[in-house]
Order: sequence, then C-alpha cells, then structure tokens
Amino acid sequence: MDCPACNNSLNQIKAGSVLVDVCDEGCGGLWFDSHELNQVDESHEAAGEHLLKITRHPDVQVDLHKKRSCPKCDGVIMMKHFMSTRHEIEVDECPNCGGFWLDAGELGQIRNQFESEAEREQAAKKVFSDTFGEDLARMLKENKEKAEQANNITKLFRFICPSYYIKGKQSWGAY
Repeated sequence: MDCPACNNSLNQIKAGSVLVDVCDEGCGGLWFDSHELNQVDESHEAAGEHLLKITRHPDVQVDLHKKRSCPKCDGVIMMKHFMSTRHEIEVDECPNCGGFWLDAGELGQIRNQFESEAEREQAAKKVFSDTFGEDLARMLKENKEKAEQANNITKLFRFICPSYYIKGKQSWGAY
C-alpha cells in the first residue's frame, strides 16, 4: 500500500493485536483499518505507545488540506472530519472501508484528549446537549402537547361513537 499523503510505501507494524500501516521514513502518517484505531486511541492503552515514535523524514512536506485517496479502496476519496469534540483534530476517514488516516502527531493528540472512552462519550453528550438541548426540549414539549390534544380528541370520539358501533379494525382509527 502507498501512503495517501506522500506516496511512500507503507510498512506494517504490530500494535497489540492490530497491524497498523505506517509511513516510516516518509511523512510519519498512520493507516488504521476499520475498528483498529479504537484499540490504541487512549493514553492507557500501551499497544499504541510505539506508534507515537514513527520516524519522519525531515524533507517530506505534506499538504494537510489536500483531499486524499484511500490507500485500500481504489478510487475512493476519504472524508475529513473532526476526531474531537473540541474540533482540534481533523482526520481522514474512508467512507467505503471505514479506515482512518492520521497524519504525523495526530495519534498523540487523540490519545491526550481523554483518559477513557467514557470520558470521551460524556464530552460528546455535553456538546450535543449544548448544541441541540434547548431545541430538543422545545420539540419534546410541543410533541407532548400535540399527543395530549390527539388523546383528548380520541376520548371525545369514543364518547360520541363507541368502537362497538364501527365493525372491524380501522387503519385510520386511534384505537
């Protein structure tokens, strides 16, 4: 496989139970197949320690804003997205195979963000709540009011026309 950032050949390094493709002596980037990154992305996971020390060639310059092709999937352009709730770390992900490309230094930044997956999830929930909380609360209140109105109409209709007057089960009915 070739490096999507500098076209150098990627070498495989074992990190715990996963084989990570690294651009050793090139740009220093890392390729993780689907579901491999989550095995080395926390600081307490010792398997990822030696991935922080990949040798980078000083003459290799990488354009961090350039769109990159997936090194595994022929002709598929990876999508950039934030790997952190704080929008500090932007990584490349293949929409086809689910693999991740991390530029040199990004794994260290990811590992330093949170101590555990639980802490990461809590931060994500807080961002979601801060962003959408008020709107979701308003929508929930409106839906409860609408459901209560529909229930009152159903009760009224049952009083006016009990279900035993209408034979069979109606798809349009509220009962």
